[in-house]
Amino acid sequence: MRLIVNSLVILLLLIPSVAQTTTAAAPKPRVFISDSQSWEMSGNAGGANGTFAAHSAGGARPQTAEIVKTFGERCPGVIVNNKPDKADYVVLLDHEGGKGLIKRDNKMAVFNKDGDSIVSHSTRSLGNSVKDACDAIMADWPSRTAKNAAASQEAQPSSVADSSMQAPSVKRISVSSTPPNADIEVDGNFVGNTPSVIEVTPGEHSVVVKKAGYKTWERKLKVTGGSVNVAAELEKLP
Repeated sequence: MRLIVNSLVILLLLIPSVAQTTTAAAPKPRVFISDSQSWEMSGNAGGANGTFAAHSAGGARPQTAEIVKTFGERCPGVIVNNKPDKADYVVLLDHEGGKGLIKRDNKMAVFNKDGDSIVSHSTRSLGNSVKDACDAIMADWPSRTAKNAAASQEAQPSSVADSSMQAPSVKRISVSSTPPNADIEVDGNFVGNTPSVIEVTPGEHSVVVKKAGYKTWERKLKVTGGSVNVAAELEKLP
């Protein structure tokens, strides 16, 4: 009888430690949020198809803080981070307060850590933009977590990196326009507003600059090295 009691005591002592190992919280994705029209662009914030777009480097308007607050409240499954180089995702929201519901000017794009766009479109409200961005991140995060775990396991056997497996070098395109604050598209993807510094992989890229009331400006560039400066002179529509 005493042996049975002792066995039960040992079992009860082991249960808490087992529970602790099975209830470890899964890591949350870190998200950097930028309002493209609220900042003077000069850094990195996201991209697609070999591009990595600009991020903030100036003073923010009140809308930027409102976007971060709204995202934190409506997407509790992520951690909002203020360092783009430490983030798993970059959310670029082109939002300006006071616009009517009829205007679909709330443009939104989400980029993963590789610089690939996982969603990019327009919505009628900031709330819808945040919801769509949050849904896209939570749907993509499990596959990215698995990818990171696989990459970590592959890197363990060797302490010396194979030069053939290194990521392709990144080049920069500096895009400005007259007048400024025009939309920039690189290879068909919205990446920010002028002026911006955009990182791309070497090769051919299409740069489009758009602004309401002006003709669309487009150039095809072959980027081989260094930094390329692009200045778009926009012509008013008749």
